[in-house]
Amino acid sequence: MPIEPPPTRWMFPDPRDAGSDDVVALGADLEPGTILEAYRAGMFPMHLPDGRLAWWSPLHRGVIPLDGLRISRSLRRSVRRLPTTVDTDFEGVIDGCADRSRDGGWITADIRAAYVELHRLGWAHSVETRDDEGNLVGGLYGVAIGGAFFGESMFHRVSDASKVALVRLVSELRDGGAVLLDVQWVTRHLASLGAVEIGRDEYLRRLAAALERPLPPRWR
Repeated sequence: MPIEPPPTRWMFPDPRDAGSDDVVALGADLEPGTILEAYRAGMFPMHLPDGRLAWWSPLHRGVIPLDGLRISRSLRRSVRRLPTTVDTDFEGVIDGCADRSRDGGWITADIRAAYVELHRLGWAHSVETRDDEGNLVGGLYGVAIGGAFFGESMFHRVSDASKVALVRLVSELRDGGAVLLDVQWVTRHLASLGAVEIGRDEYLRRLAAALERPLPPRWR
């Protein structure tokens, strides 16, 4: 069962009042209670280019319907070829996602530390993709609250490894009764896997319903 941290000392605004801006608030901190409160309110943390900590609630939110994941024939072959594990190497996964040689790297040292602590408390989770020798070749991580999973980042070192991790995640969520897989924004890569955009208000409605549901059994 996840450990509930002390509540945040910050008060977040309602994302509905943010107008057309994806950034809802600036500042605060990355304490576990602050991050969890933000997720529950429909926001997530990411630094701006100038280094300021921002709290984002995209006007057009990316989600993957749990019954809508697109699995190509080649991906099915990769699923059979590459084994997966859950929560066996969270730090290895977040370090793979934070690799500065990747385009668009955004995971700073303080973000890394915050999510490692959330993992220690039982809120943040990873899916690892392995090769035949057990080496980490891809994966993803995110945060589970109620019936919602908030995907943060994914990486691969061999073809399809991140997609294989996503297939495992969706299977875990569906089997566990989750109803919402948040991927923040729809990229071309995620769209090819079935991600769709929904409006901020619709996202917040779905989030509220998801938070009423229990965690999947694996993470209770």
